[in-house]
Amino acid sequence: MYAIVDIAGQQFKVEKDQKVFVHRLEANEGTNLEFEKVLLIDNEGKIQVGAPTVDGAKVAAKVLSHLKGDKVIVFKKKRRKGYQKSNGHRQFFTELLIQGILGKGETLKISEEPVKKAAKPKKEAAAETDEAPKKKAATKKAAPKAAAKKTTKK
Repeated sequence: MYAIVDIAGQQFKVEKDQKVFVHRLEANEGTNLEFEKVLLIDNEGKIQVGAPTVDGAKVAAKVLSHLKGDKVIVFKKKRRKGYQKSNGHRQFFTELLIQGILGKGETLKISEEPVKKAAKPKKEAAAETDEAPKKKAATKKAAPKAAAKKTTKK
């Protein structure tokens, strides 16, 4: 099941549990949002097309984070005139998690799953389980070489 939805003036094809980057929205992180400008819904081959929107359809989403996109370098130059200008730009984005596509009269059942802890680095995990890292076997070091005598011929 997928839907075409208008978010912040752009159209996106979204599915459940998909992450989407849209232009910055005025919402706090963790906020649940509903978008009502659903233009099309495809439910296993059964297509509903809106004129211009599908009546009663909504897309439920959760704001995961606000971030900036990759830097885009804008370089202007006029040859033989000594004019060149460089400018950089980073667009502001909001990351959304699509929680579901709702038809007319449907409500979203949100199941709060416990957040899994991130895997700890190996060094910290070994320290917590009291496993000392194996020491390398002592290697024999070669004796320092004697300085070579320099002979000068006269």
